[in-house]
Amino acid sequence: MRAEDEAAFREFVTSQMASLRKLAYMTCGDWHAAEDAVANALVKLYPRWRKLERPDLYAKTMVYRAAIDEKRRPWRRERAAGGALPDVSQADAASVMEERLHLRAALDAVPARQRAAVVLRHYLGLSLEDTAGVLGCTVGTAKSQTSRGLDKLREVLAVDRVTLTGGAIEEWNIGAA
Repeated sequence: MRAEDEAAFREFVTSQMASLRKLAYMTCGDWHAAEDAVANALVKLYPRWRKLERPDLYAKTMVYRAAIDEKRRPWRRERAAGGALPDVSQADAASVMEERLHLRAALDAVPARQRAAVVLRHYLGLSLEDTAGVLGCTVGTAKSQTSRGLDKLREVLAVDRVTLTGGAIEEWNIGAA
């Protein structure tokens, strides 16, 4: 790879890493599997870098698929670490963490494809066309998957009757379709 292409790839990775990690985490629900998914996707992206018109969408598609693959691998089973969890002494930090865990649990109740559509549209802010490109479907399908995912998310959150505070609901912009 030429030096300017390599520099462009490094700049791309630096600017997109946070977004790719979030997408992977929201898809599979495990930070370690998300890191592996992003790393695997970037390894596959590197040799194709010069040929791509929209490397951002290609990378998101690869991360989405890699995150699902990481979750499906039979050798990857969760086990208790055996150690004690760290003590959280601040009540505010505990409540924010509880809200995040509650939102994560609500997202886990949404089917994977719908969850990915919601994350791409409302968390990462992609357009319907870009979301459809990442999911490998038509714009209409992306629209319906997003709508159904939001409906399911609202249903799960309404059943629990928990009021989210601390910006979690604003960050997700769940009210917008």
